[in-house]
Amino acid sequence: MLIWSEKLSERFGVAGTILATILRHAYALIRDMIQGQLMLRSMSLVYTTLLSIVPLIAFSFSVLKGFGMHKQLEPLLFTALEPLGPQGAEITQQIINLVDNVKGGVLGGISLAFFIYTAISMVQKVEESFNYVWYVAKRRNFARRLTEYMIVMLIGPVIIVIALGMIASLRSNTLIQLFLNSEILGPVFIATSKLTPYLLVTGVFTFVYMYMPNTRVRFKSALVGGIAGGFAWATISVIFATFVVAATRRQLIYSGFAVAITTLIWLYLNWLVLLFGAQLAFYFQNPAFLRIGRREPRLSNAMRERLALNIMLLVGRAFREGESSTETVRTLAETLSIPSITLTPIIAGLETDGLLMSTENEDLVPGREMSRISLSEILAVVREHGETGSYRDPEWADEIKGLADQVDAAVVNTLGNRTLADLLDAADARP
Repeated sequence: MLIWSEKLSERFGVAGTILATILRHAYALIRDMIQGQLMLRSMSLVYTTLLSIVPLIAFSFSVLKGFGMHKQLEPLLFTALEPLGPQGAEITQQIINLVDNVKGGVLGGISLAFFIYTAISMVQKVEESFNYVWYVAKRRNFARRLTEYMIVMLIGPVIIVIALGMIASLRSNTLIQLFLNSEILGPVFIATSKLTPYLLVTGVFTFVYMYMPNTRVRFKSALVGGIAGGFAWATISVIFATFVVAATRRQLIYSGFAVAITTLIWLYLNWLVLLFGAQLAFYFQNPAFLRIGRREPRLSNAMRERLALNIMLLVGRAFREGESSTETVRTLAETLSIPSITLTPIIAGLETDGLLMSTENEDLVPGREMSRISLSEILAVVREHGETGSYRDPEWADEIKGLADQVDAAVVNTLGNRTLADLLDAADARP
């Protein structure tokens, strides 16, 4: 195809390179949309949102109330639902009334626990969707999830309200008012103030793209996804608001269900934009996946054997160096330049056989003394303990069985009694 070749770059120079890059990313996103996985996950998040929206807002409301800032919650929620038109104001008021009636003293222990569980499960569902986008098979452990989610739920609403307050105070500043009255600078400041909500959305998207996946996302990649997601959100908001105003016949068809259906569609579009922005951030950071898409790499047995040995070598080396160096699934994926979702089954097999252990901080360490981990045991994890391990062996032909025994014997003879410690010593001895 034209976009995968260098013809555009050769013909148009830098402009052609930029155009080819944009077309490649657009092609990859359209292909992912046609495949439908992101759309299905957006639908799932809509269902989760309906269950958890009141607990989440109630939690934020109680936090802001402690700081005396709970009155700012209503305009913030109205801004998010503004594309729904008059129904947005109606839904906002209903949610605020419902949340305002939720008081800690009224809730029993079970009800309070259900509220907290529902709010946390919402964030967990979002993390799982982002992990899917970023090819991350292992999510945060329970203790880390609980701690980090609670920090975000406690600090997030306060930071957003403080940011909005700072913007409002800047607008009332005497110097700013002087600029606003200027014929030259006035239009610039007015345009900037109109862009403020979209800049806030871009900032929130960028933070979510960096924080939610259980992997390291570069700021530049998150920012690209945040800008694209914020622009798409603003565009869809305008289009959807126009549609809501124009679709008067919808009220006649759906009657009392019109508000609910409109809200569901709006929630779906919001989640879809958020996930597509995350997908763009992933492709920007991992351009090698632009062409192959979400097709998981299928490794040969030889590749899996080398990965198992390399994983144990890197983990063993980090363990020898002490606390100054640790290995996780993420760092191994970066070092080996391979998606973590490909490494996870191999690491799981090494853990099952007791060759690896995972600490509370998700650091990987040798499962036992490295001088007692033989290289033949490491290879056995991928050579013998595969998906067919639970099935009865087929009836091999005598010639095949004899040849396979010879191959296995050759591997054993090559490795001998060498251990992981011997492999590390040989690697350290090399100049």
